[in-house]
Amino acid sequence: MLTMVEVRTVSGQTLPLPLQDVTGGYVVREIDGLDPVKASIVSSRLAQVDGTVYQASRRDSRNIIIRLGFEPDYVNTTIRDLRQNLYRYLMPKSEVILRFYLEGEAFVDISGRVESFETNLFAKDPQVDISVICFDPDFYSLDTTLVTGQASSVIEWTEFEYEGGVETGFEFEITVNRSLSGFSIYHEGSGNQQRRFEFDGALLSGDVVTIDSRTGKKGATRLRGGTATSVLYGVTPASNWLELYPGPNSLRVQVQAGTPVPWKINYVAKYGGL
Repeated sequence: MLTMVEVRTVSGQTLPLPLQDVTGGYVVREIDGLDPVKASIVSSRLAQVDGTVYQASRRDSRNIIIRLGFEPDYVNTTIRDLRQNLYRYLMPKSEVILRFYLEGEAFVDISGRVESFETNLFAKDPQVDISVICFDPDFYSLDTTLVTGQASSVIEWTEFEYEGGVETGFEFEITVNRSLSGFSIYHEGSGNQQRRFEFDGALLSGDVVTIDSRTGKKGATRLRGGTATSVLYGVTPASNWLELYPGPNSLRVQVQAGTPVPWKINYVAKYGGL
């Protein structure tokens, strides 16, 4: 159950909005837009074939609408004071982070920009409707999960459970302890479909290679002698940028025969709805 919403500004200010406490002067009456957002699905027609053929799909941006009522004490605060205070945090076009606290669970964050701030100044029981557009529709956990393993020439899978609700990229890091000509990362999800990422390039002992498969941050870097360099050229054209899927996942990293090479991944769980 949702217990509180926090509004966080880019300047570090925080406005707590507990759902069962009006001592702050605000009543959270309703929050819309927390369900999974609608997907846009593209299909095409083929001559002499019934129906349509699926081509692609994507989820749209999220629109969260927060409806607040006012509970002034008329000693230290009035309705106008409370409304003016909200302007500091939720002025239209401003960037905010909404943090949702769930009973018995860790909180999650989503970022967006305030689209509108609408209120009826002359109503007997005034309230305000605040619309926030979240261009990334997912809620993010603030906890980072670490998974470790050993790269070798034998088939050895590292299995783990991804608790998120939608697929997510991750940061992969391999610490080279001997000369390598490259490496391959294999991934299997709950459907047993195997996908592969290949890096082809000479690596020396002491190198640290990081592969980032997160949306909008994809890249490959090598740390050698304290200097970080892009090695995106080493990613083969046939490579898949791997993602974790909800449920059981398995990874294995293959290198040429020799001493096992340590690797690790870091990822943050994403949720499509609350």
